[in-house]
Order: sequence, then C-alpha cells, then structure tokens
Amino acid sequence: MSRDNEYRENSQAVQAHLTISQSVIQRMASNSASCKAWCITLVSAILVIVADKGNPQYALLAIIPTILFLVLDAYYLALERMFRKAYNAFIEKLHKQEISASDLYAVTPVGNILKTFLAALLSFSIWPFYVTLLVMIWIVKEVLI
Repeated sequence: MSRDNEYRENSQAVQAHLTISQSVIQRMASNSASCKAWCITLVSAILVIVADKGNPQYALLAIIPTILFLVLDAYYLALERMFRKAYNAFIEKLHKQEISASDLYAVTPVGNILKTFLAALLSFSIWPFYVTLLVMIWIVKEVLI
C-alpha cells in the first residue's frame, strides 16, 4: 500500500478527523445558541424584578448581561468560523491528496481571532438579536417612568 492511499476519503483516520472537527464546530454553534437563550432568560428576569419593584432606573442593569453575552456569542461565532475554515482547508487538502499524518487529529482554529471576532460582531446572527434586546430594555426603562 503506497503512502498516497493511506489518507483517502474512506480512510478511518480521515473519517475520525472529520468527525472530531464537525463535533467541535457543532459545539461552538451550540454554545452560541445557548448564549442567546441565557441572555434572554437573564434579561427577562431582571426586567420582571424591575417592573415588580417599580424603579425603572434598575432596568439599565440588564444592559450588563446583554453586553457580556454579546461578546461571548460573537466569540463563539468567531471560533466556529475559524474551525470551519480549518475544516475546509483539510477537505481541500484531501481532494488534492496532500493529507499527511501531521494533518490528522490536529483540530486547531485557523485565522486571526481578533479580526474574525470583529467580523462576527457584524454578523446578521449577532447584532439584530442584541440590538433588539437593548431597545427592549430602553423601552421598559422609558415606559416605567
């Protein structure tokens, strides 16, 4: 068996590497969705307490978790994009039959985290959700006055 035939699409090592990469990408996407779920839960709880106490100035406290989850969500999206980039690079090498043993099982993100993070902040899956939430917080604060 030649070395070129060792790492084809149907190779167990290649399949295992792809499975690991896909699970990492899936985990990042799941974490991003969890950020949104936790954010809406926490902000809702804060706003209910604010409405119960009748002090609208405390509604601004809900901005803190919103910003924190915005940053965390964008971070997970950036990581997901970087892992997808690594996955696609692996697939491209696989199609060109350039896979070597050192390419297998090394699941590391590819790219500049800061640049990808800033691009993720502008993603349509990020800013509409958090901007809407910030507007809702502002509306609650103004309505309760």
